[in-house]
Amino acid sequence: MAFDAIVIGSGMSGGIAAKELTERGLKVLVIERGKMIDPAKDYMDHLMPWELPNNNQMPEAEVAEHWPMQSMCYAFGAATSKFFAKDSEQPLSTPEDKPFAWIKGDHLGGRSVMWGRQTYRLSDIDFGANAKDGHGVDWPIRYADLKPWYDHIEEFIGVAGSNEGLEQLPDGKFLPAFELNDAEKQFKASVEQKFPGRKVISGRVANLSKAQPQHEELGRTSCQARSICERGCRFGAMHSSLTSSLPAAQRTGNLTIVTDAIVHSLVQDPKTGRITSVKVIDAKTNEGRTYEAKLFFLNASTLGSAQVLLNSANEANPRGLANGSDQVGRNLMDHMYGLATVAAFPGPEDSYYHGRRPTGIYIPRFRNVTEAADGYVRGFGYQGGVSRVGWRQMALQPGVVGTEIKARAHTLGPWTAMIAGFGEVLPNPDNRMTLHATRKDKWGIPVPHVEYAIGPNEKAMIKHIFDDARAMLEAAGGQVILQTKEPATPGLGIHEMGSARMGLDPKTSVLNKFNQAHEVANLFITDGSAMTSSGCQNPSLTYMALSARAADHAVQLLKEGQL
Repeated sequence: MAFDAIVIGSGMSGGIAAKELTERGLKVLVIERGKMIDPAKDYMDHLMPWELPNNNQMPEAEVAEHWPMQSMCYAFGAATSKFFAKDSEQPLSTPEDKPFAWIKGDHLGGRSVMWGRQTYRLSDIDFGANAKDGHGVDWPIRYADLKPWYDHIEEFIGVAGSNEGLEQLPDGKFLPAFELNDAEKQFKASVEQKFPGRKVISGRVANLSKAQPQHEELGRTSCQARSICERGCRFGAMHSSLTSSLPAAQRTGNLTIVTDAIVHSLVQDPKTGRITSVKVIDAKTNEGRTYEAKLFFLNASTLGSAQVLLNSANEANPRGLANGSDQVGRNLMDHMYGLATVAAFPGPEDSYYHGRRPTGIYIPRFRNVTEAADGYVRGFGYQGGVSRVGWRQMALQPGVVGTEIKARAHTLGPWTAMIAGFGEVLPNPDNRMTLHATRKDKWGIPVPHVEYAIGPNEKAMIKHIFDDARAMLEAAGGQVILQTKEPATPGLGIHEMGSARMGLDPKTSVLNKFNQAHEVANLFITDGSAMTSSGCQNPSLTYMALSARAADHAVQLLKEGQL
């Protein structure tokens, strides 16, 4: 079968690229290295806690052998281990003293099945940051370029949130926000009164608070407030490629999907400089094959896409495909994550809440926006919430039996508040991924090697993240009982980006303003690789908006005979 376009990767950005290209009439092949999964059969969100294997725990020896890195992810467990790549089969190389965690999906839909769903726009503060303070290169776009595509994606996937009129966090096309509980409202009132430049809002989340007709057409329904989204959602209430973008692409009749297909490299015509085909290795048989198309979208994830480009080196491009700038694999960024502050909180004793809301509170960036920072550029935001120990935790305490269980089941525990900072990391060409000189994976492809460390700007920011969190919680009457000591292992933010950045100058960037490779006209890259800076907001919405915009532009170029 002849294809107009090939999309490599079926996750957050690849799913949207496939949807947009098929809806514009192109015959599209999606190549996924992971296995085929069926939500009706493979999701375990319908099981009660006591029905999960080993109370959702995995045998330690099995985890140590196959998932030592993946098990660091909050979403990993017996119910979800099938969704994670085995580190024993798909290793990552790092220096012993500079660990980096690459959390990888191993199935159709990729990490969109297990993502945290926090969904925020970047602002002109973010798109103009590099040019303003001199770190990295200037973005080739501004917020106005992406705004209509943010609108387009939000209306399609469904995002619950509130419009707040904030310069640093643009409003969007939202479904009704999930309401804060009474203790969070109390915290919000205190913070906004005592710190006038700060806001506490409901986290903007890609869960259908109220499904709209365009969602119901795809078989999606409103969120049931169970908050076990990482297992997948049979209701389709959370956006993922499996429940939203790929079904939308399939209904056009223009989509073909191939799974268990490991992309080895892209084949470039030495005369035209364009890609003619993609080399694939069958994950089960190790047999090789190729697929041809006119147009190629590379959406294998930030490290995966860089790996493909570097492994596609040829005589004309010895450093890797589209890498005349030597920027492929460089400028790797991941938000600082795990910077949590926990406090006992004096919430209302006579109040509880219904269900398990799929989002918490969000405190948008205020440093270097409404308040000055001390010794660093950029900023951070907070995610968290205020909740109380419920009957289940009280009833299941050791030694509690019989009538005491019944009594405790009627007793609610104290309120606890937690806010955790997500800090921006500056682009740095020395934070990079290369191909290991000697190590190869089970399919004979060089193993990615990552060198990554945060710098002085980030270290200065960490102190402010902790100090500001403590100040807000204590101002609201809380008593801080715990602060983490340092950021989590880099990569565990699962926001890795920047390995094939956009830019104005082909000498210092890989992609142009439409995510088109400067040096390869029919290659577009719209996953996290394309990011020129990271902001401090969760980036998946931006990947999807860039994907839709690039697909629209690519189809126009095809129609005009330029590709």
